[in-house]
Amino acid sequence: MAVTTRAAILRGVRDIELVERTLVCGDNDVIVKNHLIGICGSDKSFYRGQMPPKTAEFRHAPTFPFPLGHESGGTIVELGAKVSDYKLGDKVIAFGWNNNYADYFCTPTWQLQPAPDGLEMDFVALGEPIACAMHAGLNCGAQLGDTVLVLGGGFAGQIIAQCAKKKGALRVIVADVLDGKLELARKLGADVTLNLGNENAAARIFEMTGGAGVDVVVEAAGSASSFNFASEVVRHNGKFVFYSWVTQPVSLNISRWHDDGLQFINTCLVHHSWRERHVWTPLALHPVVQGMVDVRSLITHEFPLSKIKAGFELADKDDTAVKITFRP
Repeated sequence: MAVTTRAAILRGVRDIELVERTLVCGDNDVIVKNHLIGICGSDKSFYRGQMPPKTAEFRHAPTFPFPLGHESGGTIVELGAKVSDYKLGDKVIAFGWNNNYADYFCTPTWQLQPAPDGLEMDFVALGEPIACAMHAGLNCGAQLGDTVLVLGGGFAGQIIAQCAKKKGALRVIVADVLDGKLELARKLGADVTLNLGNENAAARIFEMTGGAGVDVVVEAAGSASSFNFASEVVRHNGKFVFYSWVTQPVSLNISRWHDDGLQFINTCLVHHSWRERHVWTPLALHPVVQGMVDVRSLITHEFPLSKIKAGFELADKDDTAVKITFRP
């Protein structure tokens, strides 16, 4: 049976609209009715025309027009003839680029994740970004007594900072250029916040750490300046954690990486194999089910799907919007 849906097409820079699509469920596919859809930082980059090179993640070349969207989840409403790992009515998290800014999306089952028992549906629908950030926080290498710096106070950075604190970090620092995000970080438990735009943040960090630098730095801002600031303030033999996706080539101070023996940790859950993801995602989401991490405060704006243009305009113009969502 075919399903008709509204779905987003990014026709060019800052040119997004909903079109009508007909989804046909293949033998190994399912069709999912969306509950909620989120704007990812990578979606904002695409919207602004910063398209990355094609990778294995993309079934469609990252060129315009592009069928945008990957952060969503909901309920399975149709099964392909050969599908045996899911059933109608199952609640699932999307883990693939399947034009998810839509009422419905069609996907092979390996790009789905079963919703953990007890996870509320809004968080099921945002399960991919939540799980990715949680996995990074839980695996960032923070130890009891560490000073941890999180660069970027967006959705992921706020979750990672909470995880680092609960893992026993003595001091969690969140740095950003926006006071609104820094205020939110303080409310969620950050010990120190730094505005990279109007204070000498490096000097503050070296003062706090007796000149040594931070034990762990998590790059969750996604810019050349952020990567190089991280390189500057992490201590000798410290841990440099990759999280954000920089879609354009940048210049980096790799000499510091080499000479100070930095440890590099790539915490990206979604870019590993789907088999690894099936093991890691339930573990990453378990503290969320238990209510140990505040995710609700990070969902700052909600629009109906019909207002997708307005939602993306807000995302483009107001970086204090942490997580913007659309409800079909």
